[in-house]
Amino acid sequence: MSRSAHPAGPRHADVLSEGHYAAPPADLNSLDPKVWAQTVTRDADGAVTVGGVSVARLAEEFGTPAYVLDEADFRARARAWRTAFGQDADVFYAGKAFLSRAVVRWLAEEGLNLDVCSGTELATALSAGMPADRIAFHGNNKSAAEIERAVGAGVGRIVLDSFQEIARVAHIAQSLGRRQRVQIRVTVGVEAHTHEFIATAHEDQKFGIPLAGGQAAEAVRRALKLDGLELIGIHSHIGSQIFDMSGFEVAAHRVVGLLREIRDEHGVELPEIDLGGGLGIAYTSDDDPREPHEIAKALTEIVTRECEAARLRTPRISVEPGRAIVGPTAFTLYEVGTIKPLEGLRTYVSVDGGMSDNIRTALYDAEYSVALVSRTSDAEPLLVRVVGKHCESGDIVVKDAFLPADLAPGDLIAVPATGAYCRSMASNYNHALRPPVVAVGDGAARVIVRRETEDDLLRLDVG
Repeated sequence: MSRSAHPAGPRHADVLSEGHYAAPPADLNSLDPKVWAQTVTRDADGAVTVGGVSVARLAEEFGTPAYVLDEADFRARARAWRTAFGQDADVFYAGKAFLSRAVVRWLAEEGLNLDVCSGTELATALSAGMPADRIAFHGNNKSAAEIERAVGAGVGRIVLDSFQEIARVAHIAQSLGRRQRVQIRVTVGVEAHTHEFIATAHEDQKFGIPLAGGQAAEAVRRALKLDGLELIGIHSHIGSQIFDMSGFEVAAHRVVGLLREIRDEHGVELPEIDLGGGLGIAYTSDDDPREPHEIAKALTEIVTRECEAARLRTPRISVEPGRAIVGPTAFTLYEVGTIKPLEGLRTYVSVDGGMSDNIRTALYDAEYSVALVSRTSDAEPLLVRVVGKHCESGDIVVKDAFLPADLAPGDLIAVPATGAYCRSMASNYNHALRPPVVAVGDGAARVIVRRETEDDLLRLDVG
């Protein structure tokens, strides 16, 4: 196969999408450990391997596109969070980031709890053997059937999101002869430094009950009066992809203020506080996330300091990392299809997937890295935009990146840090078949979520 260079306009101090300039990396063959899973490396021939398995073998055996998940990396990150917070706190993996029965089993074995946001996520967790009392059930509009299933199964907590839900859960719990442990999710007026559509703590949004105007305090009054509920704590979540801890400090101050009001009015000190998740990961080399032990130390100190000032016993802390565990553990493997140079602008590199397997670039303006993984190259860097094969101009996987100028159809490229939300939000746009999730470790690879087939799609089409 010919690997001649493709003319593509500027290559040095190249112009990026927003008119900024960026110099190409010094070495296009290097793999930044911040954005790649722990066992990802290059073999003697220059091809990337993960868990001792080459990408060429993965592509041949499982096809492309495919999500490739480093099991050892996932387990190590889960353990790091569990160890960082210790036995006096709870770590709930946020299942919405990515959930499968294999992942549930890994979490259970590593000592983590799990939060779910739907009846089918709950069904997945229970079918894989996660003890119900280690499950938290979230959501802003849980159906009566979902609540009944959760209460009947004995989930450890339900996070209440509205006045109507307080009454609904209490009624269902009483009808089942249960007293359900619950937390109340409050919005604390803190807008995290994040994209508008994934900032979830300012008042004008669908989640939680605002502290403003005394609404959260009223929710507490109602919950404490209902025999079907055992109010165990307050829940707060301030956003996603957060690197700055100052938002948590303000949120903890306001939540502890509510705990103080509850004590003063009702003579009750609630035993738990859940600070949610949203901790960021490195999608590009410019991102600088904190380590779990740093986050645990900072959050514990913040809550302890605020409680001491309010003369409250320090409650048991819960956190909900999802992306921070699974995000860096996986990459998406693609095959290059067509390469289209636009003189003076950039080169468009089309792959065999796209927005059906990663909607985040189109939806959140998310930024990703990309690398040539089937070989190394000494060619000069080329400014490219990696796009998918769908009939949509917004079908962009990586907006701006540098790849070798000798990139050719048939090459394998990979986008790291796609473990969170990519498979969870995948679609069948253009009747695309959702890719498999392949877990790799100790020189072996196995499918944990299989690729969809044409039969799968046609079976649902009963017309």
